[in-house]
Amino acid sequence: MAEALNGDLYTIVCAAGPARDVGRLVTLAQAAGWTVQVVATPSALAFIDAPALERQTGRPVRSLHRHPSEPSPPRADAIIVAPATFNTINKFAYGIADTYALSLLAEAPGLGIPVVMLPYVNTALASRRPFKDSLTRLRQEGIHIHTPDVDTDPYPWSLALDTLHAHTNPRRRR
Repeated sequence: MAEALNGDLYTIVCAAGPARDVGRLVTLAQAAGWTVQVVATPSALAFIDAPALERQTGRPVRSLHRHPSEPSPPRADAIIVAPATFNTINKFAYGIADTYALSLLAEAPGLGIPVVMLPYVNTALASRRPFKDSLTRLRQEGIHIHTPDVDTDPYPWSLALDTLHAHTNPRRRR
C-alpha cells in the first residue's frame, strides 16, 4: 500500500449525536489522502458503528491504551476531534488524561502535532465560564477550534478537515 499523501490522521470522536456519522469525516479525509485512525472516547462507543468504521479505515477503532505486547500504532501527523464535547474540551484544556483519547490529546501540543476541534456543545454549556476559559487555554497552545462553538445541524464535518488543511503544511517527514 502506498504511503498516504498527508499521513496519519487520528479522528477522535466523542459521545454526541453527530458521532454516528463520523464515517463522513473519514470519507472526506481519505479522499484528501489521509490514512485515518478512529479513536473513540469510551462513551462514544455507544454512538458509533465500530465494525463499519474498521472496514472503512482498515484499522481497529481504538478506545483503550494498547497492551504492552502490542506494537505501537503509527504516531498521528494530525488530530481532529469531532464532535468535541464539553467534557473532552475542558479535560484537554487542563491536562486531564484519564482516557486513551485524552492521553493522545495531552501529548499532541508537546509533540507538535496539529489539533483541530469541532465542538458540539449546547448554548447553555457554551455560555459557562469554565468552557470559555478552556477554549482560551487551548487556543493559546495553538489548538485550532472552529467556531461557532455550539451545536449545529447539520454537523459541519468538512469544516474540521478544511480547518486542518488551512492551518497545517503537507505531511511532515519523520
